[in-house]
Amino acid sequence: MKIYIAKLRGFCAGVDRAIEIVKRALQQHGRPIYVRHEVVHNRFVVEKLKEEGAIFVEEIEDVPSGSVVIFSAHGVSQAIRDKAKNMKIKIYDATCPLVTKVHREVQNNYKNGRELIMIGHKGHPEVEGTTGQIDGRVHLVESEGDVKNLVVSNPDKLAFVTQTTLSVDDTASIVKVLKEKFPKIVGPKKDDICYATQNRQDGVRELAKFCDVILVVGSPNSSNSNRLREVASKLGVDAYMLDNPVQLDEGWFSDDSVIGVTAGASAPEVLVQQVLDRLKKMGSADIEEIGTSTEDVVFRLPRDLQEISMQN
Repeated sequence: MKIYIAKLRGFCAGVDRAIEIVKRALQQHGRPIYVRHEVVHNRFVVEKLKEEGAIFVEEIEDVPSGSVVIFSAHGVSQAIRDKAKNMKIKIYDATCPLVTKVHREVQNNYKNGRELIMIGHKGHPEVEGTTGQIDGRVHLVESEGDVKNLVVSNPDKLAFVTQTTLSVDDTASIVKVLKEKFPKIVGPKKDDICYATQNRQDGVRELAKFCDVILVVGSPNSSNSNRLREVASKLGVDAYMLDNPVQLDEGWFSDDSVIGVTAGASAPEVLVQQVLDRLKKMGSADIEEIGTSTEDVVFRLPRDLQEISMQN
């Protein structure tokens, strides 16, 4: 078996920042600290942080008075922020700065009297956080069909934003239909889909040129990981997503298969290496990394955690 591995894979800057916030908060305040929703969508990461003293809750009301709470990388609604501010708790915000950018777009367009449309997946925490930035309604569309059936109050005063972890190609198709139906609609000056999501999807397209099978390391609830599998499948390549090396199935490939490996933006490199180690044991000795691009994006930690880390 021959293996190609995408150079740009795994953790993005937003995920790195969110995990580091949890770890430094634990270092400063001791266990336990509370995290509202999974800080990132990866089972391995969440279990490791639980071992270190993090307690994950879905409702802000479940955080005891006097505790430390962290908002996940996906962001939260204004209603949750307001509730948290009225509680006697210490708050650290691990919302990805690129998600915060979308929040600001929603707020600014609403202030300018525009009706909002969001392209995203219903029920995803990022979508819930973004649509919850304003008191007014935000129309959610998931497909071109949703756009065709969409009824708005004023077609001349519309704006759209997108979830940051969507398929680049699918989103472009939906935006095209939106602009055809609503010629005066405005969108973000820069694409809302995050650089890491786009880079990892581009990596899958490159792998698909050489591979019979593509393995995506990522958890089932990770939007960006699911999109990687979908991109590969749409290119006609068999694609499978796995949360850990134990899930690797020898029935997915044969001795002469060419296998591509990548990882979603919330999947740690340790899992990628464990998958490669298992593939080696199955008979693969030839591994080649594909890609020449690099990522050098770094997001700052909250100021008080920066100061704490320097003091320690």
